[in-house]
Amino acid sequence: MAGYLAFVAAAAGEVVEVDTATGQILGAFGPDSPQGITSTPDGAQVFVAQTGQFSVIAVSVATGVQTQITVGAYPQDVAATPDGSAVWATVTGPQTGPGGSDKVAVISTATHAVTGYLTVGESPRRVVFSPDGSLAYITTAASIDIVSVASGKVVHRIPDPGGPQDLAISPDGGTLYVTNPIPSTLWVIDTASRKVTAELAEGAEPYAVAVTPDGKTVYVTDMNSNSVLALDAATLQVIATIPVGGIPAMVAITPDGTQGWVGNILPGNITIFSPAANKVITTVTAGSATATIDGSPIAVTFVKA
Repeated sequence: MAGYLAFVAAAAGEVVEVDTATGQILGAFGPDSPQGITSTPDGAQVFVAQTGQFSVIAVSVATGVQTQITVGAYPQDVAATPDGSAVWATVTGPQTGPGGSDKVAVISTATHAVTGYLTVGESPRRVVFSPDGSLAYITTAASIDIVSVASGKVVHRIPDPGGPQDLAISPDGGTLYVTNPIPSTLWVIDTASRKVTAELAEGAEPYAVAVTPDGKTVYVTDMNSNSVLALDAATLQVIATIPVGGIPAMVAITPDGTQGWVGNILPGNITIFSPAANKVITTVTAGSATATIDGSPIAVTFVKA
């Protein structure tokens, strides 16, 4: 089993720490409406988008000490740069469509200060970095923006009227996968040409997406069918359908590729599956005594135990 600690952001108001080897809940703390969560590459810090307080919380994994960083209205996602020097926070604003914020806050992981703001499309949602750290890919209300990390400028914009939500990048950086929940599609984008090479109809409402560390399998949550679809990355064919809990809005793969984690909004629990077998291993519902994940688990980050 994987030797990692999972930090799960539950949108109803807590972050839960789980031992991935045992499925045991080790502890929790209560940010206001947490959504996105990320960890620095060295595993020393976890950053949480605290949507209800217009801020991001930096948490020391070793001591539990928290630092609140004001970033702007309704931060939805956070992502650490591959070099660990900064965390980017999407400032979605009061509108989730046209008229929302167009800013991304850049936070120094050393000082916890906002060092600047980037201008992107309206209502930025999710962000992922290229493996080499040179580019960031950001979903907005109507586009996928490609940003140069060095300049902080949008260098290309892919229009997406379907309202893109989540995105994931292949380990070699060559392919980007983007979910469009409203038209129920998964876009496959070649990062070299910056062109959409496939537009797949995947389930009733594809929401979250993840790629295995070997790049061979892509997982997409289908919120309306309470399942996760496994796609062969080479053929883009569905090779398995994994039944999970109600309204799955999160999927992530542990860094060693041995576990897939799915956040089920309706029951407020986590389904853990085996990517090797595409079978459910267990469901995380409780820790010691009566402790539970009961608050819409929506994002997770893994830290080496």
